[in-house]
Amino acid sequence: MTDWLYELWHSFIFLGPRRGEMAALPWTEVSTDALWLRISQQIVEVAYKLYGEAPKVDSVRTLSLSLESGENLVNVRAKQGRMREQWGDAYVESGRVWAHENGEELHPDWISRRFARLVELSGLPPVRLHDLRHLAATLALLAGRDIKVVQEKLGHSSRQTTSDTYTSLVPEMMRAEAESVTAVVPRDIPFEERTALTIPEKAWQNGVAVFFAHGARQSGDTWAVGAQPRPGADVLGVISLAGRGQDDAANAAVRWIRDHSTANELELVRVENFNDQYPEEQRADFSLVRFTVTRTESPDAAEWALPTGLPPAATRHARQAPNRRRKAP
Repeated sequence: MTDWLYELWHSFIFLGPRRGEMAALPWTEVSTDALWLRISQQIVEVAYKLYGEAPKVDSVRTLSLSLESGENLVNVRAKQGRMREQWGDAYVESGRVWAHENGEELHPDWISRRFARLVELSGLPPVRLHDLRHLAATLALLAGRDIKVVQEKLGHSSRQTTSDTYTSLVPEMMRAEAESVTAVVPRDIPFEERTALTIPEKAWQNGVAVFFAHGARQSGDTWAVGAQPRPGADVLGVISLAGRGQDDAANAAVRWIRDHSTANELELVRVENFNDQYPEEQRADFSLVRFTVTRTESPDAAEWALPTGLPPAATRHARQAPNRRRKAP
């Protein structure tokens, strides 16, 4: 099913704004070239009458857009252009990013009712529009975003508000964090490099390479660990070690990749230990760790170009009296 406001629902899912913020968003606060939009105003509804006002100081923020989100906004502008031609003089120039087909601005309550109707037509279990805000936060946290980044994305007044509201929704984050911390502080496990590690050029995407170190017990306490970008791919390098189990194999792999990164001016930015993903009966014989490395070289000063289309900085004013209506987190 295709909906006129498909791009709006996409924005709710991946950006997590409030409905009043989206209803108020003007095209003057959007850059589809530099991929950002700025939340600097909102529309509130009292007795179904609309009032424009500035958000709380902490809610004024600039959101970075993914390429997909930026393309969505380009599509919205094109659709509005077609509607402007079809409606002619009857088209309403509201200047809003999200509007009806005739250009009229959207009522926040209408947005909620429209979304509820689409959910009903889809046959999905009941989902509130505000649940998409929770979904956006949860997706960001599961993707490894820091709680401070998520706080700023949602426009919460404090990090504690974000933490109290969302971390309980994804308890597996705590386990993943524990595994990650253990992996990045490995024990000193001696190993021998059988085949030197080489990261091919095709493994790099925008200066980032992701690959796995897969360990397997050979015999007794002897382990072999090979680096691969994915299962079945060519091996990028191999080490061997004498270890007591999968944790020793994983720790040796971390030291191997860290040493390689240091020697080749790379930066090891993320380590994820997947040892517990194996069935219990296989953990004695296999280990798996995922690494994310980046290139650390930077261009000479002469190669830097002045950025264009940068968003305006959020202006911090003294706190004023609380708004009439308390926003939901």
